[in-house]
Amino acid sequence: MGRGLFSSVEYTSRSISKGYAHKSTREVFKARNVNNAMNPNGVDIRESRDSEEHPNSLAIILGLDVTGSMGSIPHFLIKEGLPNMMDNIIKNGVPDPQVLFLAIGDHEYDESSLQCGQFESSDELLEYWLENVFLEGGGGGNRGESYHLAWYFAAMHTSIDCWEKRKQKGLLFTIGDEPVLHNIPKRALDEIMGPGQHQNYSHVELLDKAREMYDVYHLHLRQGSNGNNQRVIDEWKQLMSDNLIIIDRKEDTSKVISEITVEHYKMKPQISEPDIDKTEELLTDTKEEMML
Repeated sequence: MGRGLFSSVEYTSRSISKGYAHKSTREVFKARNVNNAMNPNGVDIRESRDSEEHPNSLAIILGLDVTGSMGSIPHFLIKEGLPNMMDNIIKNGVPDPQVLFLAIGDHEYDESSLQCGQFESSDELLEYWLENVFLEGGGGGNRGESYHLAWYFAAMHTSIDCWEKRKQKGLLFTIGDEPVLHNIPKRALDEIMGPGQHQNYSHVELLDKAREMYDVYHLHLRQGSNGNNQRVIDEWKQLMSDNLIIIDRKEDTSKVISEITVEHYKMKPQISEPDIDKTEELLTDTKEEMML
């Protein structure tokens, strides 16, 4: 996936015609159950691929907490955050971003604790996936949400050319105001993803697995119900270290994500001269072998 171009002009025009700026969260996000296209049950792989149109794809996953008051984040993104974020990323030197939206709930309480879109580049398709997120608004009294489902999905169900071809990691952001639940059992993964080769995982195991292909960040929003809980913040600091970003207002999320993405892209692996020489030698040897 990942075809098409992002136009903030086209996005803004549609946003005005749909009246996003004046509609409430529930008026914009009309789904009352999970969209079949975003149901992860039976999903094998979501792909971020290079193409003639996007030869240097960069995979970016946004895992959005859709429990309780956190529905304000998708609402902000679809009104103005998404076009601002994409504009800042592209205009500052990242030519081919491909974004996948995940919606995250609570696997112990919610019916739809994970929803998954596709990696996309165009304004129309990114809007489509974001607009079709189901804001279940659930969660429970278990002191946490299933942010680790985003890590699980990234590690087990994505294939990304930026890593597989260039050893440049993708980016994975989760956004919310709660702690992360510490475990997810095989039974829950069977229910969410469909029966398969699943096992019990801890949150630390899944974070480590996601980090093999992605630079993983958590944006902790102070505006939520647990946003100023120091115990929650300290727990995230211990887990994420410098990759925990404290956000005072939801309006800051798109700016922070774009800044991190641009800096990440600037630090992409470069092929050194010795590596180039070795590649040329390998190609020469291969050609000679084929001639024998």
